[in-house]
Amino acid sequence: MSPSFPALLSAASRARTLRQLKQLHGKALHHAFHGRLNHWVAVLVARCARLRAPLSYARPLFDSAPRPNAHAFTSMLKYYSQVGAAHGEALALLSRMRDLGVPPDAFAFPFLVKNCSGGSVGSMHAHVMKLGHGADQYVRNAIMDAYARQGRMEVSRKLFDEISETTVVDWNTMVSGYWKWGQEAEARRMFDAMPERNIISWTAMVSGYSKVGEVGKARRTFDSMPERSVVSWNAMLSGYVQNGLAEEALKLFAQMMDAGVRPDETTWVTVVSACSSKGDLALAESLVGFLEERGMKLNCFVKTAMVDMYAKCGNLARARQIFGEMGNRNSVSWNAMISGYARVGNLAASRELFDTMPERNVVSWNSMISGYVQNGKWTTAIELFKSMSRMKDVRADEVTMVSIISACGHLGALETGRWVVDFVAQNKIELSISGYNALIFMYSRCGCMEDAERIFQEMPARDIISYNSLITGFATHGHGIEALELMKKMMEEGIEPDRITFIGVLTACSHAGLAAEGREVFGSIENPTVDHYACMVDLLGRAGQLDAAKKLMDDMPMEPHAGVYGALLNACRIHRRHDLGEHAAGKLFMLEPENAGNYVLLANIYASAGRWDDVENIRQMMRERGVNKMTGYSWVESGGQVHHFMAGDQSHPRIKDIYKVLEEYGRKMRGLGYSADKSWSLRDVEEEEKEEMVGTHSEKLAIGFALLVTEPGTVVRVVKNLRICGDCHVAIKLISQLSGRELLVRDNNRFHCFRDGECSCQDFW
Repeated sequence: MSPSFPALLSAASRARTLRQLKQLHGKALHHAFHGRLNHWVAVLVARCARLRAPLSYARPLFDSAPRPNAHAFTSMLKYYSQVGAAHGEALALLSRMRDLGVPPDAFAFPFLVKNCSGGSVGSMHAHVMKLGHGADQYVRNAIMDAYARQGRMEVSRKLFDEISETTVVDWNTMVSGYWKWGQEAEARRMFDAMPERNIISWTAMVSGYSKVGEVGKARRTFDSMPERSVVSWNAMLSGYVQNGLAEEALKLFAQMMDAGVRPDETTWVTVVSACSSKGDLALAESLVGFLEERGMKLNCFVKTAMVDMYAKCGNLARARQIFGEMGNRNSVSWNAMISGYARVGNLAASRELFDTMPERNVVSWNSMISGYVQNGKWTTAIELFKSMSRMKDVRADEVTMVSIISACGHLGALETGRWVVDFVAQNKIELSISGYNALIFMYSRCGCMEDAERIFQEMPARDIISYNSLITGFATHGHGIEALELMKKMMEEGIEPDRITFIGVLTACSHAGLAAEGREVFGSIENPTVDHYACMVDLLGRAGQLDAAKKLMDDMPMEPHAGVYGALLNACRIHRRHDLGEHAAGKLFMLEPENAGNYVLLANIYASAGRWDDVENIRQMMRERGVNKMTGYSWVESGGQVHHFMAGDQSHPRIKDIYKVLEEYGRKMRGLGYSADKSWSLRDVEEEEKEEMVGTHSEKLAIGFALLVTEPGTVVRVVKNLRICGDCHVAIKLISQLSGRELLVRDNNRFHCFRDGECSCQDFW
């Protein structure tokens, strides 16, 4: 028995999957219901919109009607509106309506208006008025909403004020528009003046308060709602998650379940995201069990959130399993896996996914680039960004630039950093406070404090990170007075110093020899942490007040950590206090037995006293414990490339020229009375061999290369991953005098600005 047309029509309007819809479509073709094609096409296209069918199916379906009527056109416009098709597609459809002489009815215009972009809203508005549809409440509301989406709230408000009989939908449009553009006061006034409110009105206020960080007001509004839908609960849940209040979100979810509200897919995505932000694997497993108990069918978005949740909780095997089971992975799921592997340092797995994903967006590139930056692969991050900048289908955003600017700062790659700044300007990438803070960090780490201060002064707004970034920059350069003045200015502007601020200022005082000022700052800290005590021990130790430093440690209200003993050990190295040095080193060997730096510092103390048996004992202890001395290397940027050197390096293409430069300076230095400080070799070997060993340290090789390839008079900038050695420090002072150049060396502790035979650290580092 053949199915009737009404029966097929009814079945098509209720189809739950695209496969069902296609089967019904096939039946209609088989039974040749061509006489009613327009009505049939309109229903099928409308269902395509609901099922989010691909355009490759929906458009040929629409085109199968040779002369579609207004109903069919309106269904297709609705499809375009819901799937987010390009504005040009909707306009082409409108043009075809005109060509066929099909006048668009009022039902078509809300979808046409929704597809408008830029200045086309005004044109569409004029067209609507010309055709006499301006009074239709749905068309009018769509136009108001379109203006509001563009931020033209004054036009939207003018249209609203001209309405003789407003509906609750009109009021809701204005409330949502004001919230979209952060106009809290206007949104509140509009809400208070509403003659009637519905669930959407209240939910808009909950979402609006959450968006501007007023979570308390959002919750009070939520609690005042006369009735709530699942959308209302989702708005409050999302508000908590977006503002970093995961525990509150999970408590609210429990209340939602107790209230008998059935969660939808948005709820699950939000709750899973809350678990992700907590990083609690047990909680994640509990939530998944909850989903499985209820036999929830999870869509792509929920599964993607679960991939992200497991990745952030550290269970990458489970994340990868869910990812592998997903039949319709989207870019978000790929990016979640890339970020998850990068977070645990598995960059090979991250890059494998990145290289094989079918389509990359800016988030994909950002995930991979930030993964490299977070794991110290700064050069690789910059190389990947350069590849990205050559792509035509992806555009870098501020997140990209913050990562790359940070990479340049870590590398001390000023030349590349300036290229990145030009890239930002040329591509009109707008920077927020985060971007400006990254620039302060970069310039500070590249030794350009003038530029760092300039960026700080040019910022339209500053936060505590802005101040801390500049203060930390002053600290690493030994600019103690400037750091103190900046903290004072910060407090005058109503920003209270935090833990990082005090660490930066105390470090600055330590590096500048401002012991009295440092004591005063320390005394002003209400509840100093162990890190603040470490800074004070460092400050007193550098100033030669080692006994006072030891007493401060003994009087600490908490147990000293490795940073405190490390500060004391370094002070003992500077002032050659063997007794306290052995005490501090003994504690450090227990606290961090695998840190080679502590063994080396004590060995330096012994070597400076000629206690070679003790040096050998330290080396033997390292061998027995399997502790390997970190390889020291230095690098310098030239021609957009970073050149690395290790002690005694022979691999650089210009190494012979570099050694010639160093030999020439060595001859001149010896003429000024220089002789190598062979105690820094840490080995009891022949004197001539010791001199050769310290003479080829990585920082000397990097400087030799820089002197070879840079213009006379320009600043030489070198970075070293370890502390600069004493012999190199003396030698570089002399090289700065002989070359007439400023030599800027950043080691793992601070900057050394060598100029005219002097160093900014005043020989204490």
